[in-house]
Amino acid sequence: MANSIDGNVLAAKSLAKFGVQHMFGVVGIPVTSLATRSVSLGIRFIAFHNEQSAGYAASAYGYLTGRPGVLLTVSGPGCIHGLAGLSNSAANTWPMVMISGSCDQSDAGRGDFQELDQIQAVKPFSKFSIKATKITEIPNCVAQVLNWALLGRPGGCYLDLPTDVLHQKVSLSEAENLITEAAEKVFNSGNQLNQIRIPNNGLVSEAASLLKNAAKPLIVIGKGAAYARAEAALKKLVETTGIPFLPTPMGKGVLPDTHDLAATAARSLAIGSCDVALVVGARLNWLLHFGEPPKWSKDAKFILVDISEEEIELRKPRLGLVGDAKTVVETLNKEIKDDPFCLARNHPWVEAIWKKSKDNVAKMEAQLAKDIVPFNFLTPMRIIRDAILGVGSPAPVVVSEGANTMDVGRAVLIQTEPRTRLDAGTWGTMGVGLGYCIAAAVACPDRLVVAVEGDSGFGFSAIEVETLVRYQLPVVVIVFNNGGVYGGDRRTPEEINGAHKDDPAPTSFVPKAGYHALIEAFGGKGYLVETPDELKYALSESFSARKPTVINVIVDPYAGSESGRLQHKN
Repeated sequence: MANSIDGNVLAAKSLAKFGVQHMFGVVGIPVTSLATRSVSLGIRFIAFHNEQSAGYAASAYGYLTGRPGVLLTVSGPGCIHGLAGLSNSAANTWPMVMISGSCDQSDAGRGDFQELDQIQAVKPFSKFSIKATKITEIPNCVAQVLNWALLGRPGGCYLDLPTDVLHQKVSLSEAENLITEAAEKVFNSGNQLNQIRIPNNGLVSEAASLLKNAAKPLIVIGKGAAYARAEAALKKLVETTGIPFLPTPMGKGVLPDTHDLAATAARSLAIGSCDVALVVGARLNWLLHFGEPPKWSKDAKFILVDISEEEIELRKPRLGLVGDAKTVVETLNKEIKDDPFCLARNHPWVEAIWKKSKDNVAKMEAQLAKDIVPFNFLTPMRIIRDAILGVGSPAPVVVSEGANTMDVGRAVLIQTEPRTRLDAGTWGTMGVGLGYCIAAAVACPDRLVVAVEGDSGFGFSAIEVETLVRYQLPVVVIVFNNGGVYGGDRRTPEEINGAHKDDPAPTSFVPKAGYHALIEAFGGKGYLVETPDELKYALSESFSARKPTVINVIVDPYAGSESGRLQHKN
């Protein structure tokens, strides 16, 4: 029928109509046509080698843009591989939609090709899941998963498209009517799901009073505040009140790390002594020691700002403000304006934080100033920090994963702009690196992307350097190559025994592996560096070129810590 379209085209039309601009995935039966049709309708499809990396890209894209990142997979194992990204979105509360093809409905239960009950498989990681059982349901299903991904606390959603549904046909006019009806029903109705919740004025007033009367107040800034674009409101709150702030690892840059009221370098003092903590867009989970002693004072009062009422009920703070971080902080600013207060620079609490930060920074800088060769972690990290700062604005997006590499990077690398740091996040996920790089390059085309990776973390997704080259993305991947997980062979003589004692240690890789040669195989640029001058040259060249690059930094295999926790004491 000349005036008819199949389910692939209808799904692609629906995605394009509802604002999807990019899609990540791995094609194959039965979704290749869906990807091709999406491209013809203006959606940029980034084809990966592995669904895990594509899923991580989709999850990070959701965080960086505030729009659901879309992952497309084949059925069965493709769907299972995609769960890595969907679960990462769930843990980090980022909007994402995974779309998977599935077997013909008439063959379900008979052992069809790649058959799996995918609705059940995704259930632990999906806010909302739906299967289109006939072609006419596709537009409404697409609209629902895109909307649910953003509803309340963001997260991952799932859409199942069976093979037979993708092959069914409808007339072009009916397709347009179905898309229009879905938009009206889901996005344009008076009862739309994702209305911004305004915080209770009485609770906002109480929060302002708690902060005003605190002797040692602290503002904790999480990646939820970055996602909510709350940077201007938080800047006003911090600078109006004079209250020190502490970012979580991915909250770095919402306010510049260089700000006079930043407490990052005095973290232990800040959380151990504060009496009132306003926590904006962060959860009191392991990253913040659950808000409990001994890291926190037993008398600390928490004011939690979170989009999720359930999260506030779980943590049982002194006060909970349910709502979008930007909206809540703006409301709090208005409340404080009517009854202003400001901690002076010589306030004992502010002065204590400032002095501790200055002392710890000085100690760290003294270590960083030394050129240690063979490289430890600090020497190359200082050189990388200085090169990144030298780029200016727009600042590069920094992607970081690994054990020692990520931990040292948190302490040394400086974020000056919001949403410019992506790391292992809430779930501590290894393997996110190249997927995050690709997402950042696609979502933030005006920014250079710099990955600072351990060799173990890089190995999870290293083949995606071919994807960097294929799409010519401005990504520089820096691999800290210390020959293994935490380093080389860390076994004691007593542990080297048994029938397989001559095998490599579980933590060790091939020493001085040529990771830079991997990208060269695909036409990218690789550098092998072992000295400060070599690293400076490689960074200068690659930052200027803004072409796909891998810089292989050889690090002393015994320079790191087995725990992977090298954050400086403060």
